[in-house]
Amino acid sequence: MSAQPLARAFRQIGGMTAVSRVLGFVRDVVFAALLGAGPAADAFLVALKLPNMFRRLTAEGALSNAFVPAFARARREDGEAAAMALAGETQTTLTMVLVALVILGEIFMPAVIGLLAPGFADTPDRMNAAITLARVTFPYLPMISLVAFWAAIANADGRFMTAAAMPVIFNILLVGGALLIPVASGWLAVEKAMPLAAALLVAGLLQMAVMARLLRRTGRMPAWRWPRFAAPVRAMWRQFSVASAGAIALQVNLIVDLVLASLLPVGAISWLYFADRVAQLPLGIIGVALGTALLPRLSAQFREDDPAAARASLAEAMRLAAFLVVPAMVALIVIAPQIISGLFGYGAFSQAAVAASASALAAYAIGMPAHILVKILQPAFYATGRSGFVLGVSIAAVVANVSLSITLMPVLGHVGLALATSLSGLLAATALAAALARRGHLRLPPPIETMRTVACCLVMAAVLFGIGRLLPALPPAVELGILVIGGGGAYLVAAAALGAVPRQLFRR
Repeated sequence: MSAQPLARAFRQIGGMTAVSRVLGFVRDVVFAALLGAGPAADAFLVALKLPNMFRRLTAEGALSNAFVPAFARARREDGEAAAMALAGETQTTLTMVLVALVILGEIFMPAVIGLLAPGFADTPDRMNAAITLARVTFPYLPMISLVAFWAAIANADGRFMTAAAMPVIFNILLVGGALLIPVASGWLAVEKAMPLAAALLVAGLLQMAVMARLLRRTGRMPAWRWPRFAAPVRAMWRQFSVASAGAIALQVNLIVDLVLASLLPVGAISWLYFADRVAQLPLGIIGVALGTALLPRLSAQFREDDPAAARASLAEAMRLAAFLVVPAMVALIVIAPQIISGLFGYGAFSQAAVAASASALAAYAIGMPAHILVKILQPAFYATGRSGFVLGVSIAAVVANVSLSITLMPVLGHVGLALATSLSGLLAATALAAALARRGHLRLPPPIETMRTVACCLVMAAVLFGIGRLLPALPPAVELGILVIGGGGAYLVAAAALGAVPRQLFRR
């Protein structure tokens, strides 16, 4: 993996992630048009939050960050058999814990939903629908967690494409489920989302089949091994326990936002969801792709005692991210209403919902560079075994987010929740960057590079503003397409003229 250029791995993961996000938007467009931003949408989104939160805690978050360095170390120090034994024991332990968690969740789901969305108590239909939908979607947790764990094994070998394609399968199945919503029109309004919940389980089974086939074909499928907790396994789980505490802290942010949003008028959960979906596009394509590619690379470089190479990898990742994410942030702020209207402003999704989601999108966009920087910098701490510092930063960010959410929500409503998320992300990014810089692992870009990027973004913002003023009345999707092409083209032309395009982006 370390021999593969970072930019190439980024293109592989980012390209597949981009396909997935486009399909995700297709899914959400159908979802918004058929369900709008009302009680049915709120109920399904609360139900979907539950497996997603635990998924980020298990395989996609803390476990993968603990497992990949341990897997690489076991392979290098003890051989391939020891590495696969570690994987087998981890797989068995993970499965047993998750199955037990699902059983408990199914039994106590009414209490869980009552804690996550206390505001639903005022509308019994919405509460009952959320409980029913959550019981259907929760078994997705062990499926997607195993898929993400198997993907971590593939990533450790430098095989990124199939793992990155898993969300594509997910979104294709959920688009199909969304198209079946009209079939459920005879049910109670809040139960219209049942086809989406069922499609989630089908997607999980198909994702498992595809990833298992890849690992079997390459001889990397772990055998089921009864956990014996030898020294390498204990070390990995210790690392996981620290990292999981940080992941739990991050999930507290989501829970607090969900609880507070449930206390706002009906639709607030949906407004925040659709705004966050747009804001997550750059984070998924840029931040997650770079972070996924960096972890095995940095693990190898630090284990080989090559801090200069690790510093260069981080600098390259930051340069690529800045070139892509800063203009994305500016665009999401300048044309937020046109983005929400062009993507979701159809059918049951009213103009009031468009305006509310656009305000939240602009607030989320402010913190986008910070959240992507966190995704880039965290692998350096996991690769060097300093997950404890990440935990401390995560807890501080949670405290900041909760405090800011409680302070800003009475003044700004749902926008205050989005702004609190952005500001707490800025705190986390600053702390991580400062810690790496003190140890000499982080080299900040030269001021001239920053000035070039800012200049290109100013050109783009001026073009977007001008196009918006000059365009006649057009269908929302057409207007959005013109703005994206015009603004993106202006940024690329300015970047080429000022020499701001990173050469690594096109390195093979």
